[in-house]
This record gives sequence, C-alpha cells and structure tokens, in this order.
Amino acid sequence: MAMSSEVLDDLPAMELQQSVPGSRWMRPVEIVCAALLTFIITILLVGVIARYVFSSPLIWVDESASFAFLWFAMLGAAIAIDRHEHLRLTVFLHLLDERKQAFVASVGLLLTAVFLGSLLYPAFDYAMEESYVTSASLLIPMSYRASALPVGLALMMAIVILHGVRIGNARMLIGAAVLVGAAGGALFALEPVFTYFGNWNIVIFLVFGVGLLLAMGVPIAFCFGLGALSFLTFTTSMPTFVIIGRMDEGMSSIILLSVPIFVLLGCVLDATGMGKAIVEVLASLLGHVKAGMSYVLLGSMFLVSGISGSKVSDMATVAPALFPEMKRRGHKPPEMIALLATGAAMAETVPPSIVLIVLGSTAGVSIAGLFTSGFAIAMVLLLVLAVLARWKSRHESMEGVRRASVKTVWKAVVIAAPALLLPFLIRSAVGGGVATATEVSTIAVLYALIIGATLYGGISLKKLYTMLVETAALSGAILIILGCASAMAWALTQTGFAFKLAQAVTDLPGGWLTFMGVTVLMFMVLGCVLEGLPAIVLMAPIMFPIAKSLGINDVHYSMVVVTAMNVGLIAPPIGIGFYIACKIGGVAPDEAMKAIWPYIGALLIGLFLIAVFPIFSIALL
Repeated sequence: MAMSSEVLDDLPAMELQQSVPGSRWMRPVEIVCAALLTFIITILLVGVIARYVFSSPLIWVDESASFAFLWFAMLGAAIAIDRHEHLRLTVFLHLLDERKQAFVASVGLLLTAVFLGSLLYPAFDYAMEESYVTSASLLIPMSYRASALPVGLALMMAIVILHGVRIGNARMLIGAAVLVGAAGGALFALEPVFTYFGNWNIVIFLVFGVGLLLAMGVPIAFCFGLGALSFLTFTTSMPTFVIIGRMDEGMSSIILLSVPIFVLLGCVLDATGMGKAIVEVLASLLGHVKAGMSYVLLGSMFLVSGISGSKVSDMATVAPALFPEMKRRGHKPPEMIALLATGAAMAETVPPSIVLIVLGSTAGVSIAGLFTSGFAIAMVLLLVLAVLARWKSRHESMEGVRRASVKTVWKAVVIAAPALLLPFLIRSAVGGGVATATEVSTIAVLYALIIGATLYGGISLKKLYTMLVETAALSGAILIILGCASAMAWALTQTGFAFKLAQAVTDLPGGWLTFMGVTVLMFMVLGCVLEGLPAIVLMAPIMFPIAKSLGINDVHYSMVVVTAMNVGLIAPPIGIGFYIACKIGGVAPDEAMKAIWPYIGALLIGLFLIAVFPIFSIALL
C-alpha cells in the first residue's frame, strides 16, 4: 500500500510519519531529488512523444532514466530517514515505558548504522567494478550510476548517527553500543556452531532475528538488510559484496520507474480536488437510494484508486466528503471506518496499483494482464461489500433525502468528466498493450497537471516542489525496502529452501486447492506484519514457481496473493490499513475493531471465490 502526504503519527501497529519537515542541511538533497524526478518524467515523456508521435524511438531514454532513478531512490531513502518516514512495526515498542523505548530505539539506530557502515566499502567496490562496464546507449562508465549506492548509504548512515545523538544521552548510547557489541561478539564466537545447523540457520537469522528487529521498531527495510547481512556473514562464505548487487537489482527494474510517478499522481489528485469531483458525481447519482452513501463510498474508492494508486490518498479524499452525511443518516462511526478500510483493501487491485506493478516486476508477470484482471477482481470484491453494506443499512434514516435534479447531476458530471476519464485511460492503455505502465504514468501526470491547472484551480510552484520532495521520500522508503527484501529473498533461495518448500507443498493432499489455502494463510499473516511490498518481494520468487508447477495461472495466483495480503493489511490488531482508516475517520481503534469483522468476512467470501474459480481472474485476458 503506497502512502500519501497525510501525517499518520502515533499509529499503534505500524508507524509511518508523513510530511515531517526535513533538516535544513538536507535541503540541497531535497532539491536534487525534485530535479531528478522532474528529469525522469520529462525524459520519459520525450521518449513517449518520439515513439508514438514521430515513430522514432530514442534508445537512450530508458538508460538515462535508469541512471537518474537509482540516484533518486538512494537520496530519497536518505530523505525518508531524515523525515522519519520509513515503515516500521511499533506495536511492541509502545508496550514499554518511555525510557525503555528510548533505549530500544537507540539500539535499533545503532544496528541500522552498523548495517549501513558494513555495506559502505562493498558499495564503493561495486561502483569501482562498474567503472569497467560501459553503458550500451550513452557509452559512459556504469560507475556514474552505481556511485549512487555508496553515496546514498553514507548519507543515510550520517543521518542515522545524528538521530542517535539527538534521541539518546551518553549513558544510553554507551549501553546500546555495549549490547550490540556483545551480541556481535557472541555471533562471531558461535560461527563454527552455525555450520552444523544447516537450514535451521534460516529460522535463527531470517525468521527469529528479523522478527526480533521488527519488534524493536527497526525500519522494515533495515530488518531485511540486517537479516541478510548476518545470515551471509555468520553461516556462509559469501562476501557482503553480493548484498549490494542484489539491492541494485531489486531497485533497478525499469518497471519500477512508474512507482514514484504514480505516487506523484496521487499527490496531484489531492492538490487539485479531482478525487472530490468524482465523489460528488457519484453522490448525485446514488445518494437518494437506500445504502446510497455506502455505495458512493465504495464506488469512490474504486474510481479514485484508478487515479492515485495510493490507499491513504483515497481514504483521505473520500472520508471527509461522505462521513458527515452518513452520520446524519444514522450510520455509526465504527461501521463507517470498517467500510472505509475494507473499501481500500477492495480497491488495491484497481490500476494503477503500485502493488501490482511491484509484483509484476518481481514475479515476471505481465503488467497489462495484472491491470486487466485487477479491475475484474476489484469488481467481485466491490459486489460482496455492497451486498453487506445494503444489509447493514436496512435501518438507515432517509428522512429529508431527495433525488438530485437533472441539472445538479449534469453539472457534477461535467465537472468530474476529465477526472473520470483518467482511470479508464490508464487501464485501457496498459491493459490494451498500447503503452507500458511507465509510459502511461508520465502521460497521466501531465494530463492531471494540465486538467488541474485549467479546470480545478491549479497547483502553485511551491506546492509542486513540496509534492516532488514528498514523492522522493515515499518512493525512497518503498524502493529501499524492495532492495533489502531482494537481498534477503536471494539469501533464502541460495540455501535450497525454496526447492524443499516446493517439494513439501506439492506433496500435500488436495493439489492446487490446498496450495491456494496455504497461500491465503501465509499472505494474510505477511500482510499484517510486513505490509504489502516487502512481503511480495520476499515470497514471490519462492511461491510463484511452485504455483506454476501446479498448473496455476500466474495472473490468477497474483490476484489471490494481493487480495489475501490486503485482508491481512486491514485486520486488527496489527494491520496498518485498519489504523490508517481510524486515524483519518477520527475513531478510536477499540471502537472500530468489533465493527470491521463482518466486512472482513465479506472480503474472505470474495477471496474464496477468487481463489477457487480462476474464471474471475482470467476471463478478461
């Protein structure tokens, strides 16, 4: 789930603080990131125009964008650290008193600094090795690109050390250093013992070790990085140089170029009010019927998601526009929160879903196929939620509700028409194979900026700059997770664990249906604990080959994975989507927790239909 620009501090389960002003000394880095994103969008637009207007492809466009993209990702990750915007689990950390929280945070920061420092020399060595390779189109050394890795790691380490000095006193920092040093010394002493444990080392380092780091509140990206680093260091003879190569590969797929551009598109949606226009036109059409506002909420999440690709942006757009009227009609706030959270989960597969883009990149599945199927799957989930919403609204007060006049409806349609066109433009262009997701994302941003400027009030240059920096921070946080998760996934596959898991699963009775059940349970749990993107990068290289060997269609399996993960994402007491909805709707999680379970039950019915009947996923392909 991609996050937008709202401040989401003090979330009980996962913490992702947004729009926190950065340090002044980071302003040059922010300016560089804003310039890099502008350059990437511009150069991709030039490539699109050259290809589709002048029928003369520019072969250097993708390479130029790739060079800028790695720098953008690494510097964006540094900005995210400076602004405290990295995703982390805090449910266990909040159980401690303030002093213990500060000590554990100091230990976590020190461990993060150790990870970043351990990779500095290998990253420098990697960049030097790349200097002997010349790029195919630009004919320049690849070290110009790879240098982003040591520079970004050094900058992140400097920020982490600065944060450690700020939050902890001298005694606390010394205590944290002693604890980390003792733990490291014990691991080095036990290194000969680990050689006898075989695959149990996976449990020790990549399950228990990473789980402990997650519980300590270490950002998820660095939990994966530390897990992979310790596993390779203490149980294998592999050099840490390998981690840098895996991180580079995990962050550098050309498909991932569309991630920051769709994140920016979500910011443009918020700033121009295009999402609000969509909500208003649906309200004018359906607001007068029984459960009408519930239908409007679900329909708005569906359509707005087709523009932004960001669930937080969607919820923040829809909730303020609809909740007052829903309250007036007798809807209870916990029920509204439950519908909002499950509506966001329902809409996760609506193009341009960032989760689908990352999944396609990681598992090698057609983005066009995922976008086409995702639209149909969201319709299935929309239907089961709408049926439950209708039953829940059977006692809704319709006093004073009037059907909107034709003039009102027509005015709302005219105002919203340009915004309504955008999700269908995105889906049809990618699904029809007319353009790639990356090309469509650049066209969509340009379209939204022009429409926003001419019809919806426009965006000031200062606001645009702020949006570019916010996009850099969020994208950097996402991409560093993908890089570190790729390193950990590679460590898992090198042990032969994936082959043994495949054998174990294929030997289970029930064939592919049993495997689907295992998949649902696994990704629901991972969705709760890890959030969507790291879970996909970690498990997709292992699970998709097994699914293929059992004859399961890649697109069908992708829809089951994403839907199961989204159910976990909104399931209390850990799922972050639930807490985000509570934060946006201003309802205490304890009040909303009971109300959400029937809606999760409806999603599970939809998930069962999607898993058992492939026709829902592949009918439109």
